[in-house]
Amino acid sequence: MKRLDDIALVAQVAVFNNTAAFDKLVRKYQSPVRRFFLNQTCGDADLSDDLAQETFIKAYTCIASFKGLSNFSTWLYRIAYNVFYDYIRSRKETDELDTSQVDAQCSTRQKDVGLEMDLYQALATLKEIERTCITLFYLDDLSIDKIAGITGCPAGTVKSHLSRAKQKLATYLKQNGYDGNR
Repeated sequence: MKRLDDIALVAQVAVFNNTAAFDKLVRKYQSPVRRFFLNQTCGDADLSDDLAQETFIKAYTCIASFKGLSNFSTWLYRIAYNVFYDYIRSRKETDELDTSQVDAQCSTRQKDVGLEMDLYQALATLKEIERTCITLFYLDDLSIDKIAGITGCPAGTVKSHLSRAKQKLATYLKQNGYDGNR
């Protein structure tokens, strides 16, 4: 039913330019997309809001290209994924920084205000693709196949990224006082 509701709304937007239908899609997916960006940016709420807004603008302008071959949510997350990597690439070009420097900046900007911030700092130690896979799998509860569709990676590669990310997170958290008995 959810898939049919989304397809009906997409059709209304694509065919009739119904902005009220698109507003329903935005309200439905705004929180998950923003949470995705919040995890990718290691807690930078302002940047997450900007990237989410850019995602929905791109989704609106390209909605006619949605073919219904996947769920609307998968298509939208793919746009979000591309928006985030475009942002990372633009940062590299303007700042001449490599990925590890961007991640290090992300982690040093965060204040240590409890478990949530510790989690963002742990996520900042991961490569972008590992962080994307781990947050989509564990925080957004998406299947490996959906993550593969979003990232464009084969399912086996997604599993490898998940495995490496889990190991890195476990190591980081153990080194920072989390022994797994909590």
